[in-house]
Formats: sequence, C-alpha cells, structure tokens
Amino acid sequence: MGKLFGTDGIRGVANRELTPELAFKIGRIGAFVLQKENKGKKAFLVARDTRKSGTMLESALVAGLASAGADVYLAGVISTPATAFLTKQLAGCGGVVISASHNPYYDNGIKFFSSDGFKLPDAVEDEMEELFFQNDDNLPRPDGADIGSVLPDPEAADRYLAHLLSTVPCRLDGYRIILDCANGAVYRLAPQAFRALGAEVIVFNDRPDGININDGCGSTHPEAIVSYVKREGADFGFTFDGDADRVLAVDADGELVDGDAIMMILARHLMARDALPHRTVVATVMSNLGLEKAAEKYGFRLLRTKVGDRYVLEEMLAGGYTLGGEQSGHIILLDYNTTGDGLLTALQLAAIAVAGGKSLKELAADYTRYPQVLVNCRVKKREGWDSNPRIRAAIAETEDVLHGSGRLLIRPSGTEPLIRVMLEGRDEEKLRAMAEKLADIITAELNR
Repeated sequence: MGKLFGTDGIRGVANRELTPELAFKIGRIGAFVLQKENKGKKAFLVARDTRKSGTMLESALVAGLASAGADVYLAGVISTPATAFLTKQLAGCGGVVISASHNPYYDNGIKFFSSDGFKLPDAVEDEMEELFFQNDDNLPRPDGADIGSVLPDPEAADRYLAHLLSTVPCRLDGYRIILDCANGAVYRLAPQAFRALGAEVIVFNDRPDGININDGCGSTHPEAIVSYVKREGADFGFTFDGDADRVLAVDADGELVDGDAIMMILARHLMARDALPHRTVVATVMSNLGLEKAAEKYGFRLLRTKVGDRYVLEEMLAGGYTLGGEQSGHIILLDYNTTGDGLLTALQLAAIAVAGGKSLKELAADYTRYPQVLVNCRVKKREGWDSNPRIRAAIAETEDVLHGSGRLLIRPSGTEPLIRVMLEGRDEEKLRAMAEKLADIITAELNR
C-alpha cells in the first residue's frame, strides 16, 4: 500500500500530486470515516489559505464530502489554528483546511481535524489511507434529501476573532506594531485583532494574489520585518507564515525573538501565575541550548521530543502540559487552542509586554541563543549509524570535548539518505570544526 498522509496531512504540488480527483476521493472517505467516528453527526467545516489552487481543491473536496452525506460549512480564507478552533466549536464530525503552511504557492495540502479540533489520530489516518488505496469505492452514496448541503459561513472569522480577543487581558493603546502577514491566511484577521485592542498597526505583505504567499516574506524570511521595525520605530513586530500556525517576533531594536525565546517568556509569565502545569515546557530536540539554560535558571522543566509539532502535542497531551512548541515559532497554548497558533501567540506576547510595562527586548534579555552548527552527511544507508564502533568513538570524543558546555545531536533524516549532525556551544568556529570532523567519519563509515 502507498503512503498518503505525512506528518502534517496530505501535501504535494497542486494539480500534479495533489489533484482534484484526489481531493474528491479523500473528501468522500473523510466524511464517511469521521461521521462514523462521531455517531452520524454531519456538520463539517472547510477552510483554506490564499493559494491560487485553494478554490480548485476546495470545490473538489467539498463535492466529495457532500456526496458522502456531510453538511459542509465554508469558512473561506482563515488560518489553520482558526480551523481547528472553529471545528471544535462546530461540534460536528470534523474539519479540514486546504493549506501547505510555509511551503511555496505551487504546493498545497489537505489537513483534517477531528471533531475536538485535534489532528487525526494515527489509527483514523490509517483507516482513511486503507480505503483510499482500495480499487473500488464502496462507500455510501446518499441521494435525494440525504445528500449533504453546502453552506457559506461568513461569520466564521468573526467568531474566531472574538475568541482571540477574549484571551487578552489588557488594551494595547499607544503601541506601534508591525505585522508581516506573508500574503497568507491572516492578512485580514491579524490587523483586525491588534487594531481592535487599540494598537497602531502597520501591515505589509497583506495583498495576496494567489502566488505570492510566503514569497520572500513571513516567518521563513524574517529579515523583511527586522528592517521594517527599525525603520518605522515600532515597539515590536510579528511575522507569520502562510497558514499562521507560526510566528516570530522582533523587538524595537530589530532583534529577532524566535520560538525558543517566546517559550521562555511565556513559561516565566505562566509560572508567576501558578498556571504552568507541572512547571514543564515541551520542545523538540532542535530547540536551542539557550532554552535549557533558561529552564535551569527559572526553575521549569524542559522535555524534548522528536522534530515535529505532532510529537510535541502528543507529549503535552500525555503529560497534562499546556505549553510547548518549536524554535520555528510554532507555539502550542492548550489553554486556548488545540494546535500551534501564531496570532494567538503574538497577542499573548504583546499583552505580557504591555501589562508588565516591559519592552520585548527586556522580556527576552535572559535568553541567550547558543550558536548552532548543522552538517548533513549524505550516506548510502542510515541504518546502523548508532552501533558503528568508529562513529560511537567519535561521538564520545566530541561529547568529552563539549564537557557539559555544549550539546551534540545526531539524527537520521526521515525522508532522505542523510544523517544530520548538529552541535551547539559558545564557539561557532570550534563547533564547525568538530561537526565536520564527525561528519567525515560518519560519511566514510556509512558509504562503504
């Protein structure tokens, strides 16, 4: 059987790998499986970002959902986290967003949510995948009055906006804020939210044309907002990715505040209010050593998972934790939403600064980002790297040199014939030399 779902839904080049035919078929399957999971509930939310292919795929997907009996509510252009929140609020059988997040415009994706607003469990994705690769479509095909309805939901964004504003305990009057909307899903909503709280908002990359989403802008290109904040004399700025599940911040001096620094600020704020369960933050193995040092200083525990917000969320749910995320700015605040939410995070960060009378620079001052060096080793085989005697000896030697003042991480790529070597510490030049020496040994041993 082939593989359909990746770690973040179904992705591919629109109209080549991710075709209308695929969208129609997976729509029928999604409606069937999720209605069964939710005892016959029929309501299904559908949203998209600003990609040109979005309406094409939406039409096919919606036809598939309705043909299997789902009543489809069209939320239009909203973010991935808005889709998750509104799906839970709908209390139907599920939801789906058509988006490829931070990818270029020619890619697109289909991501389903359960009725509770969380990503689908592996077992449900496996069932949908099995049905997809069957030769025959034996799913129910209702007719007459039992065909699903398709209904516009023009107030969807307003309901999500009301939720966001309800989480902010203060006004932002007198503050000047720059927003880079990446020509993506929050090009309207992000300015609306900050202006509703009284901020003076300067917004750019808010004119999507279907092909400019993420194009030299947004959280994958933070250099754009760094120069903008300094030039405009703003108090701080926020830059989102195309579906706004990520955000990075910039202080008044034009210094970038990444996801690790944001998690530190949020953790300190929540601990001061006794609102950080088990005094624990969940991050991935790629989070900077600086976050570990901040955790030691401020007395919270840092748990690390494999790379990917999916694994962060799994650990959070298993342990009863409410704050987690990635260095990329994908921050999960389970008290308010079921997935990473860039706009929610930006609003919380602004509110912490304003309510505490501190600048973003002051809030991030105790976070020191250690240099990270990453080297990719192209190999014939990834298996056996961790049991190879010469590689193990080289790892031990490297860790002995670091001697607690740095960090070594080696991990095989999940999709490419690569072994990734990452070192952190204070001296970037020495780290690079050690990383390249270790990479040479790995490459030699695994290409025999």
